Amino acid sequence: MPVYSMTGYASAQHNGNNGNVPADADGKTTGMTGQLGLEIRSVNSRFLDISFRLPDDLRSFEPALRELVQGRLKRGKVEVRAFIESRNTSEISDPSSRLLQRLNIVQDGIKAWLPAAASLSVADVIRIANNDNTQRIDWSPFVLELAQQVLQGLAAARQREGERLTTMLNGHLDQLRKLVQQAIPLIPQLVEQNRQRFLNRWKEAMALTDNSVPPEAVMDRALTEATAFAIRIDVAEEITRLGAHLDEIGRLLQKGGEVGKRLDFLIQELHREANTLGSKSAALELTHISVDMKVLIEQMREQVQNLE
Repeated sequence: MPVYSMTGYASAQHNGNNGNVPADADGKTTGMTGQLGLEIRSVNSRFLDISFRLPDDLRSFEPALRELVQGRLKRGKVEVRAFIESRNTSEISDPSSRLLQRLNIVQDGIKAWLPAAASLSVADVIRIANNDNTQRIDWSPFVLELAQQVLQGLAAARQREGERLTTMLNGHLDQLRKLVQQAIPLIPQLVEQNRQRFLNRWKEAMALTDNSVPPEAVMDRALTEATAFAIRIDVAEEITRLGAHLDEIGRLLQKGGEVGKRLDFLIQELHREANTLGSKSAALELTHISVDMKVLIEQMREQVQNLE
């Protein structure tokens, strides 16, 4: 199953005409043509957040469009935008006699109340005729069909982006595994180095004493302190958990599906272990490994937040 990004964009258009509309009172058809456009864009979000920008003629389709989007997407901030462009096949519409008669009646009524009102010009009549013809295009049969097409394109775009992010995440996993392998040999060395450091301090302290304290008691005390300190700096448990988290992330990426939230949690756990590794580090080399880990983990966090 593929891994999907929450980032994507798709659009589609449908060209239509109403050349088959019934003839008007003069036996003329309008021959209107136009274009319906629909686009959907999405970015990352914790939940599914859908907004619409629709022309007034298509607002009644918002519930159906929302249901379609909710059926295909699970997370992301999604914007659905539609537009309608209609035009005549000829440059100038020929107004019907019915429209001219209606305009004449309306104009006479207005002038009865407002004698100073200007009369309609030829340009005014042509513009009104164009608008009247534009209303004859009915796009409703194509809206949901076009939305399905755009959602398929959006899913494909999100899948491509998800594949790109998965490749980057797997690359970071490989780098983190290498850092873990570099840290593993350092653990027993660090424990032994610090144990030996305590023993050397014990010998130095014994050289300064007046033998009032039994050497065995001092040595036992020094060994106890050395052991306690060795336990405090032992990062074997953190290394083990880091390896387990990396394996689980790799498994989820291979499994695919809706893995974004689980990966985000695992990234937090990775950061916690890497931070503990750095705080318990008693060697500069291990500190550098911890810093490199946290840089990679932070990059992974940004990428995972885009996954569905």
